[in-house]
Order: sequence, then structure tokens, then C-alpha cells
Amino acid sequence: MGHTVGFLYPGFSAEDDYPTIEQALGDDVRLPVVHTTMREDAHRVDALLDIGGADVLAEGAATLREAGVQAAVWACTSGSFVFGWDGAAQQVEGVREAAGVPASSTSFAFVNAARHLGLRRVAVAATYPEDVAGRFAAFLAHAGVEVVSLSCEGIITAAEVGTLGRDAVLEFVAANDHPDAEAVLVPDTALHTVAWLDELEARLGKPVLTANQVSVWEGLRLAGAGRPRTGLGTLFATEEGPPNGPIG
Repeated sequence: MGHTVGFLYPGFSAEDDYPTIEQALGDDVRLPVVHTTMREDAHRVDALLDIGGADVLAEGAATLREAGVQAAVWACTSGSFVFGWDGAAQQVEGVREAAGVPASSTSFAFVNAARHLGLRRVAVAATYPEDVAGRFAAFLAHAGVEVVSLSCEGIITAAEVGTLGRDAVLEFVAANDHPDAEAVLVPDTALHTVAWLDELEARLGKPVLTANQVSVWEGLRLAGAGRPRTGLGTLFATEEGPPNGPIG
């Protein structure tokens, strides 16, 4: 039996990561993407609060419900953690109600992925400005994950992030590793990464968790389709536990 996991994705930047993962996963998985409204493309707190607004997500989640998905993920890290832990949980609950299926967001996907791999200390390679990146570090800290190194590239728009290619991504992630980090987290769904996950991990010698990767892993977990899979990094290759709620 196949599994269908739906994603709410703001605007257009690296949404082609999803068909790339779908192809890698095989014929038993479908990953439809619904593009949600982005009135302003900016990694700025006020714009992010609008991008992740309840009205915007409910509209997209209703479309996923019509598509018959088995789980739904709000595939936007900054547009979820910017609300804080409780606000992000309320946001996910709104998606769950509108979609009628288990739901989560990329921010909680990072937390659940870190817990799944037993990570306690991580480096964060963030494309965001410093104030936004700091909110992601605080979100992780709430879950007991220590950020030993936080990089902030200060790129304002998702559109610009989406233009970064293989060489730039490999250099960016490698440059922002830290010897005390058990893994490197790359928290922007606007950044293409999934085609190079194994290459990234080989270069760094440790797990690399990226936004679109963890979003798909989380969705499959919620849909009861979690099992070891190759070609998508340590996270996908590791034996899954039973599905649980979005806060893990």
C-alpha cells in the first residue's frame, strides 16, 4: 500500500527537493506540495508571522485534505519556530484540524529527528539573519538540544537562498561545522540540499539534517511509513520507532 504525505510550502524556491525525494523513495510514496501564500518574501519576523498565519495554512491544508493525504507538514522552518514553542504547536494543531490528518512542521521535525538520532549538541548552519537564527536556537534549546555553534548568513529572501547550487551548499555547510557538534542542522526549506545529503555527510563525517529532508522524514513517520531507506542521509537510514505526535 502506498503512502501520500502532503506539504504546505511557502512561495517558490526549493520545492523541487520534494519530487527529488519522491523519486529516491520509490513508487510507494507520493509527496504532493501545495504552495501557500507569501505576501512578502523576507526572513524578517513580521513577514514570517504573516507567512505562517492560521488563515494561510488553513487554506492550504484544506487543499491537502481534498487530495487525500495521510499526513501533512508545514514545510517552513522559520515560519514555524518564529511563533515560539507553544505558538508553533498551536499552528500544527490548526493544520491538523484543517487537513483532517496527523500534522507537524519543519521546526518540530528537526526536534524529532534530533531525538531519534540521540543528538544533544549540534551546529546550526542558518541562511537567516542573526535575530531569526537565534529564535531557531532557542526553539532547539527548549527541546534540550544545545546549539554549540550558530552561523547566520543574513540572506533576506527565500528566492535568493533557492539559487544556491551544489558547490555553494557544500562549502556553506562544511564551513559552519563545529568539532563539538554531533551533527549539523541546516534549517531553511528554501535551500536545495536533498540531492547532496550523502555527499554532505561524507565530507563532514557526521549526520547532516536539512529542512526539506527532515520535513519528509517527519511526514512519513506520521503516516506510519517510517522505515530505513538509503540515499537520503543518516536520518533516513536509521531504524524508525512507532509514529507519535508532532512534538515527539
